[in-house]
Amino acid sequence: MRPETLTGAWPVAPTPFNADGSLDLPGMSRVLDCIVDQGADGVCILANFSEQFLISDAERETLTRHCLEHLAGRLPVIVTISHYATPIVVERARLARDLGAVAVMMMPPYHGALLKGTAEQCYEQFARVGEVGIPIMLQDAPLSGVDLPVPLLVRMAREIEMVRHFKIECTGAATKLRALIAQGGEAILSPLDGEEGITMLADLDAGASGTMCSAMIPELIREVVTAHRAGDRERAMAGYTRILPAINHENRQCGFRAAKAAMVEGGVIRSEFCRHPVPPLAPETRAELIGLLRPLDPIVLRWGR
Repeated sequence: MRPETLTGAWPVAPTPFNADGSLDLPGMSRVLDCIVDQGADGVCILANFSEQFLISDAERETLTRHCLEHLAGRLPVIVTISHYATPIVVERARLARDLGAVAVMMMPPYHGALLKGTAEQCYEQFARVGEVGIPIMLQDAPLSGVDLPVPLLVRMAREIEMVRHFKIECTGAATKLRALIAQGGEAILSPLDGEEGITMLADLDAGASGTMCSAMIPELIREVVTAHRAGDRERAMAGYTRILPAINHENRQCGFRAAKAAMVEGGVIRSEFCRHPVPPLAPETRAELIGLLRPLDPIVLRWGR
């Protein structure tokens, strides 16, 4: 692996809100401090699990500045900049670069179910962002609904210097990761998986260098990645098997509300409020989540206690 390769666990930071729905910036600082103490290799902000689609443009800039200034180099930061409009994506990339982010993450251009960039439009948007001069992580997520075949990803990696990192979290991620690495070779600097790590073992077997998970149990996820990269698949499988019920419940039942619930339970933040139209977790679902987490004794449940 080259030195610039992203490895380990890169959690997505949740965005805390006060009970009235306003941004909780002191809570945001505590979230970041908790992630540092969880031993994460880096952090991603303003992603889907940060509720980016529920945050205004002004709030995005406030959060970008706040997070990078508060961390002050303690962790490398990836800033998500996805948007359908290429000029907006470019401006977001410039801000992230100027504030010291190590990379930006972006999905292909899409808006709703019907406005989707063509292969050439996707290429052009990533090329425009590449001109800003900050490394790019391409996010291949089901949410966009945009088909990103491996030959297109390889072409972008080879022809756009800044397209270096890939977060593959589509259906059949391991198969796609294996093909991407085989066809892209050295141009694929960091092939990561996502989806909270629910398919992490298969993805690591396929060549993933790490994972972009949630901020719920990144220290335990990191242990799996570290063991696998050290060649100890048996230990990696044991760790993965231990945490999989909690990850499965997060992925299938809770979504981005899981990390917030865990952080409230552990005293990291005061409120697990999510903006309408996102409903709160059902009490039974929340109780099941905490019940699955407690035997794991994760940092998040004792950080603020």
